Amino acid sequence: MEVRLHARNTDVDDQFREVVNEKIGRAARVFDGLGDVDVELIEERNPRLQQARYRLEVTAAANGRIVRITSDASTPEAALDEAADRFTRRLRRLKERLIDRNRKAAAKVAAAHETPTLEEPEIVRVKQFVMKPMTVEEAALQMELLGHDFFFFRNVGSDDFNVLYRRRDGRLGLIEPA
Repeated sequence: MEVRLHARNTDVDDQFREVVNEKIGRAARVFDGLGDVDVELIEERNPRLQQARYRLEVTAAANGRIVRITSDASTPEAALDEAADRFTRRLRRLKERLIDRNRKAAAKVAAAHETPTLEEPEIVRVKQFVMKPMTVEEAALQMELLGHDFFFFRNVGSDDFNVLYRRRDGRLGLIEPA
């Protein structure tokens, strides 16, 4: 993990840069696999904003998510302390959420395998269409044109209903009534 410090409307000395690396690095130890961290220090030169003269923004990518913290204070050091605390809390909370989500998903899978569900499946859509008789080759062409993995049709030769489907190996299968 690399901590990149940028400054806007102010200069940053080496001592502050080292403190930023130390504090943000300590906060980042909470979350494994944290990407590079961008830290931006902004000085607002508006006299009305003396209590929030310095703004520190911390942005990092953690497990495909963007974590962004902003803190305002009268000194850069105070803004850094507050941002580091918030960054640690946010990363800890994200880590706990990911762990809980994985545990809940594992529990759902285990519960689904243990007890069969007796619920009736809900029909959410009904389609009706006129089926003209066609050959297996025509059905395969229609299936390809529609981009489906199966196609239900009436066979010209037998006048029965058949199902043409794509197998895992990429070839086609045909289901006929006995």
